[in-house]
Amino acid sequence: MIEIIGVRFKPVGKIYYFDPCGLTVEEGDYVIVETSRGVEMAQVLQKNREIDESELVSPLRKTLRIATPADLAVVEANEKKAKEAFAVCKKKIAAHKLDMKLIEAEYTFDGSKILFYFAAEGRVDFRELVKDLASVFRMRIELRQIGVRDEAKLCGGLGICGRPFCCTSFLDEFQPVSIKMAKEQNLSLNPTKISGTCGRLMCCLKYEQEAYEDLNRTTPRVDSTVKTPAGIGTVVETNLLRGMVKVRIDRSTEPPKVFHKSECEPVRESRGPRPNPANEAPKSEE
Repeated sequence: MIEIIGVRFKPVGKIYYFDPCGLTVEEGDYVIVETSRGVEMAQVLQKNREIDESELVSPLRKTLRIATPADLAVVEANEKKAKEAFAVCKKKIAAHKLDMKLIEAEYTFDGSKILFYFAAEGRVDFRELVKDLASVFRMRIELRQIGVRDEAKLCGGLGICGRPFCCTSFLDEFQPVSIKMAKEQNLSLNPTKISGTCGRLMCCLKYEQEAYEDLNRTTPRVDSTVKTPAGIGTVVETNLLRGMVKVRIDRSTEPPKVFHKSECEPVRESRGPRPNPANEAPKSEE
């Protein structure tokens, strides 16, 4: 067993695990940790707990200390400088006539590097821009191109439901979403109705997918044959959430009738002998 803590670096970001190095922390505390890009400050989401070493993907990095008021002041100062750097970078992008949209600027905790996040439709040659920015700020410059989903997460906004984006409110990681989910939930396949502001399939399609998969397993499919209190018929429509099934009764001139799925029993269609073409003589059995 090994002791870990879970932290995140963004307000709604992915949780990373660190070695507490003997420190006891509580949820909501701020700590200074060692990362691949240097020393950073993070907020504790999961306090000290033990897990099996086999659950770890890679060696844990160390927690250096619990953040002090001076550390919090450094982060606040970096945020102010990042806003100024954002404005400067935006002017430089316009001066170099680059087809890119600047999304966010960020200083590292130790102030040794500035990261600029941008979005673009294709690849952008920003080498001259980096040189220009380095001559202005006199420190390391890093430009990172992000996708439309990450852009929506950083910028925020309101979804078609009228609520703030899930990715900016509580979704710490993007989950895979497929068009198959929309089909299984009987949604319109019109891209404008099942796509989010980012242009990708809405993340909320994932939330109820397990429930729909379970309902699909227990509800007769359209065009299947079922036995009902009114006789055997063919399913023409289903309402998964209500558990109702519309069935057209065989050899009946009446409109399709609605039953609860518990009243419908699947019927296996019996396969008769293969029809023999008129010009082919039947084969005799030996």
